Amino acid sequence: MARLARLQPGTTAYERNAPDAHLVTASLAGSRLAPFWIEDAPARADRATLRGERDCGLLVLGGGYTGLWAAVHAKLRDPDRRVIVLEARRTGWAASGRNGGFCEASLTHGEANGRSRWPDEYDTLHELGLRNLDELAADVTRLGIDAQLDRTGTLTVAVEPHQVHELEDSEGFLDADGVRRRIDSPLFLAGAFDGTETALVHPARLVEGLAVAAEELGVEIYEHSPGRRLDAERDGVRVRTDDGVVRADRMILATNAFPSLLRRYRWHTVPVFDYALMTEPLTAAQRAAIGWEGREGLADMANQFHYARPTADGRLLWGGYDAVYYWGGATAPAHYDRLETFERLASHFFATFPQLEGLRFSHRWSGVIDTSTRFSAFLARAHGDRVAHVAGFTGLGVGASRFMALAALDAVDGLDTERTRLEMLRTLPTPFPPEPFASLGINLTRHALDRADHREGRRGLFLRALDAVGMGFDS
Repeated sequence: MARLARLQPGTTAYERNAPDAHLVTASLAGSRLAPFWIEDAPARADRATLRGERDCGLLVLGGGYTGLWAAVHAKLRDPDRRVIVLEARRTGWAASGRNGGFCEASLTHGEANGRSRWPDEYDTLHELGLRNLDELAADVTRLGIDAQLDRTGTLTVAVEPHQVHELEDSEGFLDADGVRRRIDSPLFLAGAFDGTETALVHPARLVEGLAVAAEELGVEIYEHSPGRRLDAERDGVRVRTDDGVVRADRMILATNAFPSLLRRYRWHTVPVFDYALMTEPLTAAQRAAIGWEGREGLADMANQFHYARPTADGRLLWGGYDAVYYWGGATAPAHYDRLETFERLASHFFATFPQLEGLRFSHRWSGVIDTSTRFSAFLARAHGDRVAHVAGFTGLGVGASRFMALAALDAVDGLDTERTRLEMLRTLPTPFPPEPFASLGINLTRHALDRADHREGRRGLFLRALDAVGMGFDS
């Protein structure tokens, strides 16, 4: 069992308390390369593939949270509107079925990021985010979705002395004894609990529940039907798939980290891989050893941070830390299995919970985050506002996707609303540069963040320069 080590310059708590490498190897030995959430959702048959020609009032490209929220609310607004959703694989296959299930109120990726970018409207954005979370929970109930939504809140923990000082003025501050009464880890030096701004959900059950609700409202969903080309027409747009064509009056692009059919916006996001592990169900003794009776979400304060949460059947999810960009924005299947990252995650898990030595991981997986330079979503328009493009959630899209879907609907419907008047939704993030500069800049940033975590949080010249031009990372 790992023991709490003394502070050593140039190391992190996870390195100082690393478990034996054999323990890490054994914990991963039987794991499946598959998202736990997707396997845990009720089995279903594939939906039909689009063949032939269709006409509709609204076409949505992308069968994840954003696209399905847009489709559902389009029908709730106008039951007579014909709405079609095209999904390249299966609904929820990508980020919507692979995330940690943290449904947060924030639309801006945290207060610091939001206040620095939109100081005059941050308070409005914060209120809209809280309202959106309440409305999302109400929608889940109204639509009869079994999403295992639980408003348990989030515990943010300090594992390094300098992080304690950053937390001391936080609401809900807990000293070491207080935080360990909630979740017991020898690494936790302090914490802050927020019980209002985060709900936990079962990601795949939420996305499939939205798909079923959409179909019950009359939405047509076609799977294995990737959009290949978008053309403007006099009164709308035309999208070609491998086996069909859809003509639509209006269109919403919700393809997340995958290339947009609007080439002008392709470098406004880059795909960054995030990795996660899921344990086997804990025994009663293992649960007693760590506490966690509040079943809240958990995150640490590092630049390269971890996130964790319990599941309804008594497992623990553990993810984050490594955020990997591959040359040219590649999303090849080989990138979904990265042994060095899974071993690092497992090592950090047992450094955090040495009392769980011997626990094994049942699943390992990864997914692609649509990262923007402002770390929050944006709304872009094209073809005379007949097309809206939503992307850039940067890992915080479970809750914000509903808000952005409604904003996109407002935009294509030509509505003047509180959402469409927001400066946040009338401006775009700075695009990433093309290769080789994208890889150079992103990997330099990742190295600098890692170096800061190893230097008691002190940000070097490169990070300070990014902060000065509004591109500093805020996790």
